[in-house]
Amino acid sequence: MVRGRLRIYLGAAPGVGKTYAMLQEGQRMAAVGAEVVVGFVEPHGRRPTAALAEGLETVPRRTMEYRGAAFTEMDLDRVLARRPQVALVDELAHTNVPGSRHAKRWQDVEELLDAGIDVVTTLNVQHLESLGDVVRQITGVPQRETLPDEVARRADQIELVDLPPELLRRRMLHGEIYPSDRIEAALTHYFRVGNLTALRELALLWLADRVEEGLQRYRAEHGITTPWETRERIMVALTGGPEGDTLIRRAARISARVPGSELLALHVVPSDGLTHGDPAGLAAQRALVESLGGSYHQSTGDDIPEALLQFAEAENVTQIVLGASRRGRLSTFLQGSVGHRTIRRSGPIDVLVITHEHAAGESSALRLPHPSRATGPRRFWTAMLLAAITLPGLTAVLVLLGEHVDLAIALVLYLLAVVVIALVGGLVPALLAAFAAGLLADYYFTLPVHSLRVERLSDVLGLVVYVVTAALVGTAAGTAARRTYQAVRASAEARALSRLASAMMHGQNLPTLLEQVREDFGLDAVSLLERDTARPAEPRWCVVASTGTDPPERPYDADVESPVGDDLTLAGRGRPLSSDDQRVLGVCAAQLGMAYSQGRLVAHDVESRLRAEAEHTRASLLLTASRDLRGPLHVADEALISLHNRLVDPEQNRLLDTARSSVRQVVQLVSDLDALSRLHAGALDLYLRPLDLDEVLTAVLDALGPGGRTVRCSLPEQLPDVIADAAVLTRVLTALAAEAQRHSPPDRTALLTAETRPGIVEIRLTDGAEGVTAGTRPGRTVHGLTLRMSRDLVETMGGMLEPGVSGAGFEVKLTLPAAAPRTTTA
Repeated sequence: MVRGRLRIYLGAAPGVGKTYAMLQEGQRMAAVGAEVVVGFVEPHGRRPTAALAEGLETVPRRTMEYRGAAFTEMDLDRVLARRPQVALVDELAHTNVPGSRHAKRWQDVEELLDAGIDVVTTLNVQHLESLGDVVRQITGVPQRETLPDEVARRADQIELVDLPPELLRRRMLHGEIYPSDRIEAALTHYFRVGNLTALRELALLWLADRVEEGLQRYRAEHGITTPWETRERIMVALTGGPEGDTLIRRAARISARVPGSELLALHVVPSDGLTHGDPAGLAAQRALVESLGGSYHQSTGDDIPEALLQFAEAENVTQIVLGASRRGRLSTFLQGSVGHRTIRRSGPIDVLVITHEHAAGESSALRLPHPSRATGPRRFWTAMLLAAITLPGLTAVLVLLGEHVDLAIALVLYLLAVVVIALVGGLVPALLAAFAAGLLADYYFTLPVHSLRVERLSDVLGLVVYVVTAALVGTAAGTAARRTYQAVRASAEARALSRLASAMMHGQNLPTLLEQVREDFGLDAVSLLERDTARPAEPRWCVVASTGTDPPERPYDADVESPVGDDLTLAGRGRPLSSDDQRVLGVCAAQLGMAYSQGRLVAHDVESRLRAEAEHTRASLLLTASRDLRGPLHVADEALISLHNRLVDPEQNRLLDTARSSVRQVVQLVSDLDALSRLHAGALDLYLRPLDLDEVLTAVLDALGPGGRTVRCSLPEQLPDVIADAAVLTRVLTALAAEAQRHSPPDRTALLTAETRPGIVEIRLTDGAEGVTAGTRPGRTVHGLTLRMSRDLVETMGGMLEPGVSGAGFEVKLTLPAAAPRTTTA
């Protein structure tokens, strides 16, 4: 039986219209003759969604009881018995009621697909199992219903139902998603703009990866190896050398110029596993790549250009960034350049060779590799000394033996000496010893003796064969010795790094990790030091952690130092380390630096989480308090009004007016607290438009009641409109005018003036006491909740609120953007 096809409508959040889109598709398919049934659709009380399901055949749901309550689920058996062409099944990640055939709805859908029924379904991105931790970190809400990513990836079609966060929040405010009693909590928590934007980006990225997988599968099925430039992918090749940072930053700049591009870094490791780039340099370069948004990869291969191009073809890379060669001209001529070989084989892939300060310039001298490079100076000179002693000594012994020794025996003994020298010092001492031994054998053991001439052809042939054999044997022995040395060294390094990595994985603290490093390198004491960046003029170092006897407290007090960065270094006291040990210590220092940074990030994350929880608790308390206080305060106000209407005593009525004024101030305070919490939660919607300031001031004076008649307004005749929200601006000016009235002297009234500046309008509110001598009244200014609420609201509208400087006892200056002048037509 042919398996059915699965189509998923994917959304970033509830309410974007996934179910509506699914029903639209069902209506379209039914209109063209397909047999469509509704297996399960949950409209959540949304009338347009429920109306769209009308006209489609609906399979009755199955009612189940669980813990004394009745639930309805999709009746899988009825849908299978009906055997439609297409079944509409909402909420793919839904968990079925215990007692159902399957625990998850996606398992029901799998059975429908196996029966040959096409399924159209819906899914939110937060229900994907791989994104559960990310969604919880963003929203603070754990996802209990999850879906394995593989189920969604197997879908034949996935369509994104997208909606901008602002529009989704507007739908929420209009009651199109949740009931009215859940709107406020949803807007201040899950449906914040930042949360919705992050979820939307997650959905787009996940879907982009799904499309990329489909493209790669298509290319593999059709044998397409040439890159398709559907998306720019820039790959930078790293060797672990000092030029790596330059190449990474250059590749990152190239990637940044192309929206949607991807940055990859590749390091090729030889298949023998012995020769490797600088681990500390590679670790630092990997961190740099990841900090720039790229990904780090490793590949194995002896042919570096071939390994680079194989990876590039597999990852559909469009550009390769290489560094100019650091080799001299002779080495490049003998061995070839990686860049040139890569360019010759790259085909349609662009190769960019970047020069850097470490590249070999045109003036680089022709030079051979240093003879002691393979085994180190000490072993090289030991082998040279051994050759200088062994060859003359062996020659003297053979000469003393005289007629008992012929040329063949001498050459065999010389060959043995060359092998020993090769094992100690490598190739170069072995070649020199082989050539010197050939001359000694010619001088002392071929006719004529004590001459470099050779009379017999057989002796000439024997000497030539000896030199060639000695060179070959010496090369093989030297290579084996070098490989053995590297293998032993690599094994020791691996053990040290493995022990450190294992300790880090088990959550060991920094002193324990430092003790591990101290034991591995045989040091007396080790310290991790951090520089105090607050005092760059005179560097001051702080001990982050230490171990051992008398650990160093400053880098220049240490015998061994390995910097981790500009402000962190690993310092040790004890025996001097070889260059190889120093290199491994650098890797350990980098790992310790990462452990220290990770510890700081974890501590910062915990602190941020505690602050977020405290802020959430504060916001919840404000919302609860404002909701609980509004009712009693309104009841108290109504009671005071009723009592005022019954009393005739002027003094009692005056007291009641004072009480009513205080109650209204508390009501306004509660309203301000509510507005402030909604503003900080991102749930306060603004409608910015040009406003006539005269109309706004009229509303302000009306809101002030009888006190509004005591506010003087002085506005210029030609005053442009301001860009603001009418309700919010009226609220701010009313609160500030009330404060100005409260602070005004008995013989003065509050004053409101406005002035036009280029592109802005300045509104100034004072207590009207500009003419009073400064020393005769106390200096006052707006403070407390009124100032905070007003400033936050004004800044949300793109304006600015600040205290004035004219000398008034109470003064604030409000600056708002000015609207463009209105154009009139004749």
